[in-house]
Amino acid sequence: MSEIILFHHVQGLTKGVQAFADELSAAGHTVHVPDLFDGRTFDDLESGVAHARQIGFDNVLARGVDAAESLSRELVYAGFSMGVMPAQKLAQTQRGAVGALFLESCLPVSEFGQWPEGLPVQIHGGVDDEWFAEDLEFARQLADSTPVAELFLYSGTAHLFSDSSLDNYDSESAGLILERSLSFLSELS
Repeated sequence: MSEIILFHHVQGLTKGVQAFADELSAAGHTVHVPDLFDGRTFDDLESGVAHARQIGFDNVLARGVDAAESLSRELVYAGFSMGVMPAQKLAQTQRGAVGALFLESCLPVSEFGQWPEGLPVQIHGGVDDEWFAEDLEFARQLADSTPVAELFLYSGTAHLFSDSSLDNYDSESAGLILERSLSFLSELS
């Protein structure tokens, strides 16, 4: 089974993020879910973005990197939206990374150097999601650059559709994400 560090999105460590982590744990994986916002959650994206701007996105990224410091290096780095920032940085820069799981975001690989040869990654995003629209090209580039990358796109979804505690939740698409993520993780073990 895999050991995973899962970073939350800009609305904080919500019950939906924790529920996703619990599903991975129920399948036998060890999941660490650090709280990058010190217990704060937000009712909408705009408030969460405002908070992240206030503390600084660089500080959010640093908090994520720090949260992984005491863990094994043989991790799957995973994140929801904003949480992809630390997940992708760590996946690209930490020796021993086992895999990466990016939900609803993807940064340019050049942001953190090069994609490690042979490092499996799975990317999930909504084609109708205006927040993911700017990331879609980066996700396609990553998926095209390595044979161990998978890109899954979901229609008719809004941003953070995979968080069961938010209004944009889409149970069918979120169910596919969970199913595909569990399959991906089982192949890493």
